[in-house]
Amino acid sequence: QVQLVESGGGLVQAGGSLRLSCAASGRTFSNCGMGWFRQAPEKEREFVASINWAGINTNYADSMKGRFAISRDNAKNTVYLQMNNLKPEDTAVYYCAAARGNYYGQRFAAYDYWGQGTQVTVSS
Repeated sequence: QVQLVESGGGLVQAGGSLRLSCAASGRTFSNCGMGWFRQAPEKEREFVASINWAGINTNYADSMKGRFAISRDNAKNTVYLQMNNLKPEDTAVYYCAAARGNYYGQRFAAYDYWGQGTQVTVSS
């Protein structure tokens, strides 16, 4: 079992930055591919970014590429999402997720464990 807790969300103006953190506990964190997803009100859950078990390979949704950066520190059992040049359309609850294995794609079903989410609100 893996438990995930997100933090770092908040209210920022357009063009600002935030760094989200996801602290993991339970079975070996370093064995898991990790992903960030988000969900805005009345919209479907959306893939944001992911990273493989070693932190070498990453994957981004097109709308986030160049603005967001995912990273992980396996010694601290933590994955991060650095968000720059935030836009109002980035407003959502952001969720951290862990895959069963080293999957780091964008399929929801491949991620077995989910955090409770952290709210990000970007004002105009």
